[in-house]
Amino acid sequence: MDTHVVVLITAPSPEVAKQIAHALVAQKLVACVNIVPAINSVYLWQGQQCDDQEVLLIAKTRAALFAERLVPVVKSMHPYQVPEIIALPIVMGSEDYLAWIDQVTA
Repeated sequence: MDTHVVVLITAPSPEVAKQIAHALVAQKLVACVNIVPAINSVYLWQGQQCDDQEVLLIAKTRAALFAERLVPVVKSMHPYQVPEIIALPIVMGSEDYLAWIDQVTA
């Protein structure tokens, strides 16, 4: 059985977040994307401390799709030079939900 992951992606606006979410679902690279509006991100970029409003995408998928398929799609659509695209393992989950992820992303 493939490992399941939650992928976190930040975006500069709800419009960009929705475009990325719809593309990932349409291409069956993820089963679901939650879009969390109005997060505040504090980070260092090119030697400067930044404090920006962003949108957070929370996507559920299989680890096998992450590096070679999901990341290139996000990068091709994302306006940031270095977008946040990180995957965290799903340690436990409902068997039905994990099976649904497998079915949708097969």
